[in-house]
Amino acid sequence: MTATTLYLVRHGQTIWHAENRYTGSSDIALTPEGEEEAGRLASWAAVTRPDGVYSSPLERARLTAEPSARALGVDLVEHHDLREVDFGEGEGLTRDEMASRFPDALNAFLRAPAENPLPGGERGLDAIARARPVVDAIVKDHRDGSALLVLHSTLVRLLLCDLLGIEPNRYRSLFPRVVNCAITTVEVGDTAALTGLNVTSA
Repeated sequence: MTATTLYLVRHGQTIWHAENRYTGSSDIALTPEGEEEAGRLASWAAVTRPDGVYSSPLERARLTAEPSARALGVDLVEHHDLREVDFGEGEGLTRDEMASRFPDALNAFLRAPAENPLPGGERGLDAIARARPVVDAIVKDHRDGSALLVLHSTLVRLLLCDLLGIEPNRYRSLFPRVVNCAITTVEVGDTAALTGLNVTSA
């Protein structure tokens, strides 16, 4: 049976990380620590040798992926549909701030986060619908090979649910944390198997 190994990676640390602010469509810069994490990811890539490197077009993902592409001598391929979920009015806010501004919408989101977006935001189900065809194309292009995808926390968790046949509203409870620049490995063939979660790259 042929299969493709996908290495799903959340971008490096950003300036909103310490305060745990929701970062979706906002183009937020990496911190110095995030840049160091990107360098460690590139060292991992130089040893592991994935066949291709793909990323979200958002700066925090692109700048995380670029060192790995350089280390491998391949072109970085950006896909607009691999961007993070848009959190609408929740962008840049902490959960406490959202609870103060729109408590009912926040509670609905927390009950069923793939179905109920934050005000003005994107449904998780719609994020899966735009991103999954890109992932499927990458799998097809790297059959019997591997690819590194530098993405975002919520989109990684939603895609894991979709690939593994898990109810997407469970993404927050089943995958409560995606570590910056850690490796999550999925083997995709006729079915998908999760073979590594949040494995640090150095």
